[in-house]
Amino acid sequence: MRNWRWLLLVLALLLAWLQYRFWFGPGNSGEVMMLEAQVTNQARDNEGLRQRNEALAAEVKDLKDGEAAIEERARSELGMIKPGEKFYRVVEDAPPLPASNAVRAPAGNDSRVTDGEQP
Repeated sequence: MRNWRWLLLVLALLLAWLQYRFWFGPGNSGEVMMLEAQVTNQARDNEGLRQRNEALAAEVKDLKDGEAAIEERARSELGMIKPGEKFYRVVEDAPPLPASNAVRAPAGNDSRVTDGEQP
């Protein structure tokens, strides 16, 4: 009978020690949950970077293989046109200024008035 008590005491102490390690020791449950959250965030970041890399790889392939991408970039970023083409720039008028801030354009340039009135 006495041996059973020692065995139960040893088992209870072992259980208490294991519970302590589970909750407060290295690699405890809180630390595991924090690391799982970090892994989830890193996986999301990696997916975004993977998609970005795929888009960049497709753009590089398009620039290496096709003239259309190079031509589009030259037109949009450098303002280039092909020989024989005409370039038209559409400039929208600025919104009219209040009457007290109306300023007329200097002579010799454009005869328009910035506040929308006729000269």
